[in-house]
Amino acid sequence: MRNLDMTALRSFVAVADHGGVTRAAGVLNFTQSAVSMQLKRLEEMIGIDLLDRSARKIALTPSGEQLLGYARRIIDMNDEAMSRLTSEVFEGQVTIGVPHDIVYPVIPRVLQRFNAEFPRMKVQLISAYTSKLKDDFARGQADVVLTTEAKPDAEAEVLDERPMAWVGAPGGTAWRQRPLRYASAKTCIFRADAIRALEQAGIDWESAVETEQDRTVEATISADLGVCAMIEGTEPPQLARIDHNGELPALGIQKICMYAQTRGSAQVLDRLTSLLRAGYTGGESLERPMLREVVRATA
Repeated sequence: MRNLDMTALRSFVAVADHGGVTRAAGVLNFTQSAVSMQLKRLEEMIGIDLLDRSARKIALTPSGEQLLGYARRIIDMNDEAMSRLTSEVFEGQVTIGVPHDIVYPVIPRVLQRFNAEFPRMKVQLISAYTSKLKDDFARGQADVVLTTEAKPDAEAEVLDERPMAWVGAPGGTAWRQRPLRYASAKTCIFRADAIRALEQAGIDWESAVETEQDRTVEATISADLGVCAMIEGTEPPQLARIDHNGELPALGIQKICMYAQTRGSAQVLDRLTSLLRAGYTGGESLERPMLREVVRATA
């Protein structure tokens, strides 16, 4: 009976997830030579090459790809078991507020990891516009909120910066019509900046919908009856970024920010904010994508 070494498995997964030995070493707090040694040890233990080192870039071999899936599941089960059996017991509720357009893909993975580490903590997830979330936070009704805003308050922690994009129906023509029909809820924080950009560009516009519901806005746009502004990469599958070749004005950059209360259990909130931070900055693997090719780093 042979047993896979957990440290070697973590090194292998970290190299795949973080693009090479150098970044993996930083995440694991190992030296580069230690990570390389763990990879070699794992290959010798199994008797199979896991990395193809023949080219300029290291690629996972077919066996490496197969092991990667097992390795992630083994590590997850190990961490969950250790957490449930040895960690302190924390009970209570934590409330998180997140704008609907940045819920996926990060938040479900964060909540899954948080639940594994704090199984007796109840998580209340609130999805609303940034303005409402900040009001809830100010009233103490949320422990942690994420926001999307160009000019955050001083106490905000900026997690990421992403460009804005014009979004419409796939293959739609509504963006070519004048006046341009703009669709958004009245409380959408992007609305004022998008309208200001249109007016500065001399483009006539009109409201395409009167609603407070995101689904209504999305239905209007998917029917090619209007367009809207969204953070690039957050558009739902039924909508698409508009390739307007400069015919629509640039929309600038939005920041994804985090506000956290200082009350409650410091350990619980510190871990939650750490997971959220990692989800948007890549400091800790939450998504764990299946990568065929990873950048080679010299050890």
